[in-house]
Amino acid sequence: MLDLTYDTPKVRTIAGAKQDWELVIGMEVHAQVSSNAKLFSAASTKFGAEPNANVAFVDSAMPGMLPTINEFCVEQAVRTGLGLKAEINLWSAFDRKNYFYPDLPQGYQISQLYHPIVGEGEVLVEMGDGTARLVGVERIHLEQDAGKSIHDMDPNMSFVDLNRTGVALMEIVSRPDIRGPEEAAAYLAKLRQILRYLGTCNGDMQSGAMRADVNVSICAPGQYEKYKASGDFSHLGTRCEIKNMNSMRFIQQAIEVEAKRQIAIVEGGGEVVQETRLFDPDKQETRSMRSKEEAHDYRYFPDPDLLPLVIEQAWVDEIQATLPELPDAKKARFINDFGLSDYDASVLTADLDSSSYFEETAQGRDGKMTANWVINELFGRLKKDEKDISDSPVTPALLGGIIDLIASDAISGKIAKDVFEITYTTGRDPAEVVETEGLKQVTDTGAIEAAVDEIIAANPDQVAKAKENPKLAGWFVGQVMKATGGKANPKAVNQLVAAKLKE
Repeated sequence: MLDLTYDTPKVRTIAGAKQDWELVIGMEVHAQVSSNAKLFSAASTKFGAEPNANVAFVDSAMPGMLPTINEFCVEQAVRTGLGLKAEINLWSAFDRKNYFYPDLPQGYQISQLYHPIVGEGEVLVEMGDGTARLVGVERIHLEQDAGKSIHDMDPNMSFVDLNRTGVALMEIVSRPDIRGPEEAAAYLAKLRQILRYLGTCNGDMQSGAMRADVNVSICAPGQYEKYKASGDFSHLGTRCEIKNMNSMRFIQQAIEVEAKRQIAIVEGGGEVVQETRLFDPDKQETRSMRSKEEAHDYRYFPDPDLLPLVIEQAWVDEIQATLPELPDAKKARFINDFGLSDYDASVLTADLDSSSYFEETAQGRDGKMTANWVINELFGRLKKDEKDISDSPVTPALLGGIIDLIASDAISGKIAKDVFEITYTTGRDPAEVVETEGLKQVTDTGAIEAAVDEIIAANPDQVAKAKENPKLAGWFVGQVMKATGGKANPKAVNQLVAAKLKE
């Protein structure tokens, strides 16, 4: 049973600090909507295309070109909100966020400041110690991405690639409920898992499909709990935003580094300045990027080219009806239906392909045994070969065949590993491997007894020791298994050895 904790702060002991501090962390996750077309144009979103190949007239801000909303992107945002148990706003609107970058042709970004499409939701974040925290989601809004400036192709010039311009993003804004670096990484991992289950974002951080801005502040122990009930965090420490993080490991490092920096400033008598910072993983430091902008700095105003977005509850209900079984529900079902441990169920539900593979393999078979084979043997071998479960040369039917052979006592667990290796490398049917390779388990008690008698007769000194210390009986079991090439039924061997040593 998970221990749900909501507002119990974790006091951090920072090396070199004069006192203990609490960390207050909120995250703004930018998740690229899984869609073949952009938010306001039909241009492709395919990653890796030639620079400026996926650009429509409206993306490049050609005069007179007006945006047209992509209904599928709206549906994906609604689906995400429902997956996070969030409120869906049937009326929302788009605003212009004005700023000037070379890779932003319009001179503004179309976003949703005042009326987002999704309201408050939640994410259950499980920690490694068996506890879980409920992190609140404040809002999810749709917005268009900017392009990319490239500075390393020429010593004197920068280049602009507009392929990402106009790509649909969901900005998922958490409440400042995250208590430390590990929780921040766990929150992002859980959020990515849910989005992948929903099919609304592929979660690929390396390609930029998912990235996070991390807001970090510090406060004295007890202060966060004091102000959480009111929702007013203005009395806590000044926050700084660490921009464009695309690695969970670096997010943890950046939070630690930034917390130490802020603590050193405050304990030295200074004041933390609200600003946007970048994390340098090589130097293990954050450095100032720019002063933190407020809403008025962007001169937000309603986008005059887009009508308010009005959706019907019946459409939302239709989307709700098509939601897949989500990770938490699937994990609970695996524990209940297959008798799995919390750990095994977590591993098997980490992604949709793994859970589907396990469930197909486990049908009609022992759930715990299936989980052991999938996690230990299959996942271990795939990791060694740097393959995904979708690329597994062993299908659920083939792995199920190996498990069936063990369950029927046709082969031992040890022989099964040899069969698995042959099946993995050749694709051969396990039953055919056992038959043609002569790997069938010896279950004839007469043949096993003869092997036991031979080993006991040849080792009288060891027999004497085993009679004084029964734990040494394992030596005889090992010798019999070796003599039979590992084909003897281990259970029968153990029983016979125990009986013989008592004579």
